[in-house]
Amino acid sequence: MRYRQLAPDIRVSEVGFGNWTVTTGWWGDYTRREAVDLHRRAFDAGITFFDTADAYAEGYAEEVLGEALADVRDEVVIATKFGYDIVSEHERRGQQERPHRTDTDYLRAALDASLKRLGVDAIDLYQLHNPRMAHLDDDDLFAFLDGAREAGKVRAYGIALGPKIGWRDEGVHAMRTRSLGGVQMIHNLLEQDPGRELLDVARETGTRMIVRVPHSSGMLEGNLTADTVFPENDHRRHRPRSWLVEGVQKVDRLGFLTREMTLGQAALRWILADDHVATTLPNIYGAEQIGQFAAAGDARDLTAEELAEVAALYERNFDLAAAG
Repeated sequence: MRYRQLAPDIRVSEVGFGNWTVTTGWWGDYTRREAVDLHRRAFDAGITFFDTADAYAEGYAEEVLGEALADVRDEVVIATKFGYDIVSEHERRGQQERPHRTDTDYLRAALDASLKRLGVDAIDLYQLHNPRMAHLDDDDLFAFLDGAREAGKVRAYGIALGPKIGWRDEGVHAMRTRSLGGVQMIHNLLEQDPGRELLDVARETGTRMIVRVPHSSGMLEGNLTADTVFPENDHRRHRPRSWLVEGVQKVDRLGFLTREMTLGQAALRWILADDHVATTLPNIYGAEQIGQFAAAGDARDLTAEELAEVAALYERNFDLAAAG
């Protein structure tokens, strides 16, 4: 495993573990023991960056992470997220977004609750979860975060950008107006925009990026087919069939990346070719993923020729029009 700088005095493994997959029920059901054990397997494989959120199962995910890593706290970097109201009762349908709440009194209570659930004195990276423009322009909110950092409750703070509720403009604006310890975004071989533009701004501002969904919800693991049927409790079951069919066709064009590594490893090395990416958060839902993805930290870098071929394929939409 290789390690990179995230924020001042914070180094992280190139491959991290986001525990939403094993705590929210969107990737299948796990007992608490199973979830804890996967955290430990990840740590034993060299993974030191662990990401969660207070909104994941209303704090349960933080509790699991805290239990799993209690005895190795000084050897890991813990990131969590805040900004949603997880206390009030709200009527929600399906995956409908819950309301944000960022008044200072609520934030103070939310931070203390996260610290308690995680069993730590300080959170290494505290991220504003799927922020809107109004949040990024809220000086009181950022004054609170500065105060939390000065008090030693937070080592660094950043933002985690949401995919469908506004994130390109928010990411650009945040990096240019706030001093952030990290920005989390979606980016992968198949979904390169707006990540490319955000990476340009990261270079401009010196911001370090955390990339989640690096395998395009499992598509870039290379084990899906046009006939794949997802289980009832798998969120991908609700995607249009075109996502699966077109994705498999695109993946078929990437065989040149798999001569010395798996496609899943190559997908991570493609993201890590940009030195403004500090770490990646592949969807880990079993021991096999931990072994494969952690090993990507020791795999060779992609060549300039391989990166150029990926860029050309993306610009041609992976030749889908020609194939169809």
